[in-house]
Amino acid sequence: MTRAVYPGSYDPVTNGHLDIIGRAAHLFEEVVVAVLINKNKRTLFDVEERQEMLREVTSQWDNVRVDSWHGLLVDYCRENNIKAIVKGLRAVSDYDYELQMAQMNHQLTGVDTLFMQASPQYSYLASSLVKEVATYGGDVSTLLPATIEQRLQQRLAETR
Repeated sequence: MTRAVYPGSYDPVTNGHLDIIGRAAHLFEEVVVAVLINKNKRTLFDVEERQEMLREVTSQWDNVRVDSWHGLLVDYCRENNIKAIVKGLRAVSDYDYELQMAQMNHQLTGVDTLFMQASPQYSYLASSLVKEVATYGGDVSTLLPATIEQRLQQRLAETR
């Protein structure tokens, strides 16, 4: 079985993430969307909430499953017999960082990284930017699935 992991924080999941997930789902027999746990990152949603949101919005793909991981991504790949990492690239600045990570991951375990360019309509989209715009009352309804936008607005209202 050809399997890939698409790692990220997904705080929250955006339409850009879903674009990459859907495209990867057509290339691999199984895609694991892994919510990476980074204790140094302050998130709006906890890991369980992010996993729940991802399960909800990826249910259209039978070959996509959601998981979480704390530690080196290559260790997750080794433990789950995953040979490829999928990374979405929005701009050249993403490539510089991701290339370095891909080379390190390959050196450590031989796992390969597949870079997928963001679709043009999502090339500027980042969860952090969505949260910032929404915090100040900007319209983010076209950037997120409707249910995720509702949860984002609700969470922001709770924190005000």
